[in-house]
Amino acid sequence: MGHKLKGPIVNLRQLKTVYWAATLGRFAAAAERMNATQSTVSMRIQDLEEDFGVDLFDRSQRTARVTAKGRELVRYAQQLLNLTAEIRERVAAPNTTPGSLRLGVAEMISVTWLPKLIRLLHDCYPKIVLEIDEALTRDLEESLRAGALDLILASGRVSGYNLLTHSLGTVDFRWMASPVLGIPTNRPLSPQELQNWPIIALSPKSYHHTRIEDWFRAGNGYCNRLYTCKSFGVASSLATAGLGITLLPIELYRDQIKERTLQVIDTTPSLNTVEFTATIAVDGVPTIAERIAQLAIKASNFEKTTSLAAVE
Repeated sequence: MGHKLKGPIVNLRQLKTVYWAATLGRFAAAAERMNATQSTVSMRIQDLEEDFGVDLFDRSQRTARVTAKGRELVRYAQQLLNLTAEIRERVAAPNTTPGSLRLGVAEMISVTWLPKLIRLLHDCYPKIVLEIDEALTRDLEESLRAGALDLILASGRVSGYNLLTHSLGTVDFRWMASPVLGIPTNRPLSPQELQNWPIIALSPKSYHHTRIEDWFRAGNGYCNRLYTCKSFGVASSLATAGLGITLLPIELYRDQIKERTLQVIDTTPSLNTVEFTATIAVDGVPTIAERIAQLAIKASNFEKTTSLAAVE
């Protein structure tokens, strides 16, 4: 009679827990990523450590750091998770794909073609639960890097070796103000000339704010009075009320320009168009995020140009 082989019993959930704890660097982040409690994450890892008889994480410091044996297991876990995702990708019908997607979007996308994307998503993947977070681009980038978001649709290209970025097209931003300010429109204005009026920008953490300051500095100008707010909607309202000049996407404000509640201010140097992108973290585990990014490319009505800049 043969003898039963005894050894560590490993399940996919445990491997996934180790993978995310090592990738995100914190048990709490792994718990949030897996929609579990931190104690559950700790218990799964401890069970694996007892089964294997090795420490997968070094807990001698304030944060748990993956050990050499832990890194070895993470490589195997990644391969198995890749294979599991490939099986689902190749075998399961798209309309049976379960799960949730945490999507981060910039305001420019949420007020233009986001509804079209959501309709496409629900048509292709009706069982996907969508969690949407609208924020400034830099906040979205931080959430993506921390594993709190699966996909972000925002301005600019996020740097990082582990990030995959797809272009969604470009948007034309122009300086605008109310005609009541009496800003000359018969010639291009320099940053030194434009600095004589109050400037309205988004939050100091935004690309919008940085772009404005960079433009003035490049022309030896300075924002003497700088008002900040949290959205293009507020910025345009303040500008329409004659309280200052702001940088707005021209496509969204054509009606106001036609009605002359806002006017476009020609400047020198001119501003480049702004590229918007879909970005996902490439952690070696294929996710639904890549397929949704492709749907975003299809849904986007932004134009393609070769002159790119980052503004949010």
